[in-house]
Amino acid sequence: PTHGRVVLETTAGDIEIELWSKETPKACRNFITLALEGYYDGVIFHRIVPGFLVQTGDKTGTGAGGESIYGEPFEDEIHPRLRFAHRGLVAMANNGTKNTNDSQFVITLDRADELHGKHTLFGRCVGDTVYNVMKIGEMETDKNERPLYPPKIRRVRVVDNPFDDIVPRITAE
Repeated sequence: PTHGRVVLETTAGDIEIELWSKETPKACRNFITLALEGYYDGVIFHRIVPGFLVQTGDKTGTGAGGESIYGEPFEDEIHPRLRFAHRGLVAMANNGTKNTNDSQFVITLDRADELHGKHTLFGRCVGDTVYNVMKIGEMETDKNERPLYPPKIRRVRVVDNPFDDIVPRITAE
């Protein structure tokens, strides 16, 4: 059985992500469905905290937007074996309170123990593509952690979909 794999095609290069769909089925199902629907196409990395993380997944580009396939924010899936031990880990962003996941996600630039137990960790960058994440993490920002020239996700290619029952919703723009 596969766990899922996607490639974020970004203006800073490809970022290949292996998903942990067995441990975090809700987060992965949400992420893959949104990807298949083209939700992330053209979305910017709106937040960069050097040495900590980069954040994206908000269609509005402000950090205040985002939506889930479940019609409301969904609950955290905290797994004891999955820890924020190194860079290149992919986790759901939230608003600082429990069970507020939508479409926004972060990728770590280093070990991030302070995220443990607070954010659903649902995947990791594989191979050399983590260097493209590091490149984004080094981009110039203003004092509010917003990149001056925001990199963006061109599209998300689903290479390996572990959920054979996903039917993308028809979304009218």
